Amino acid sequence: MKKIISLIASVAFLGTIGFAQQPSCCKVTTASHSGMAVFSSDAAFRKAHKSPKAFTLLNAKGSMIQFDAADGKKANAYLVKASSPSNKYVFLIHEWWGLNDYIKKDADKLYADLGGKVNIMALDLYDGKVAANRDSAAAYMGAASATRITSILNGAFTFAGAKAEIISMGWCFGGGWALQSSILAGDKSKGTIMYYGMTEKDPAKLKNLKGDVLGIFGTKDKWINPEMVAAFDKDLTAAGKKHIIKSFDADHAFANPSNPDFNKVYTEEAWAMSLVFIKKAFLV
Repeated sequence: MKKIISLIASVAFLGTIGFAQQPSCCKVTTASHSGMAVFSSDAAFRKAHKSPKAFTLLNAKGSMIQFDAADGKKANAYLVKASSPSNKYVFLIHEWWGLNDYIKKDADKLYADLGGKVNIMALDLYDGKVAANRDSAAAYMGAASATRITSILNGAFTFAGAKAEIISMGWCFGGGWALQSSILAGDKSKGTIMYYGMTEKDPAKLKNLKGDVLGIFGTKDKWINPEMVAAFDKDLTAAGKKHIIKSFDADHAFANPSNPDFNKVYTEEAWAMSLVFIKKAFLV
């Protein structure tokens, strides 16, 4: 009888340990969001991304900075400051390649197109790692910690200041995290621009989203596919969120200039839509 009681106690103890040590990915929090990382082991997804063309940004308008992430570690960003002090920020979030010079070029262009009235902050979610080929990009995306990324985002919100107004904008890996950034930002969020990024499937989270949403997708995208986009559209409507969904007759990553299959016409149209969206949200 003593042996049976001892065995039951041991099982209960082990069960308690197992419950206490459940990984953070099992919690329903922003930090649980895996985003595009779910495709890092998908051979077809990797094959669809050709290695980026070499590019070096010259005469950069901004500079690299460091700021304190919420976990106490340092985080990196490329910052182009507004010509006059401003609480308005656009957070740019990179594709699976990392914070490369293409993203910095987009930051410079966005700054100029907005007349220098808005701070542009391109966040580095890979902590300094930049991929030169699809295999390293897949490895970096797959290893990206949602908890660490959330800490970087929270640190960026603090850096921007208590009165900051923030629009989050990103592509692919960064598109999904742009949406999560806006959810996490709460009242500081003034809108989201996401290019073919992972959608949020939890309607409860979408109800906490502040600001409008501009979703830009491709009808030929096999991963962020039309069915997923339609469901996202429906969920945003149900949550009472103002949004625009624009689907181009294009494949995934069509707006990436480093992509040999880059579609210039669609990219320019999407960029123009983004500018209208930002100017309306910020009244600039």
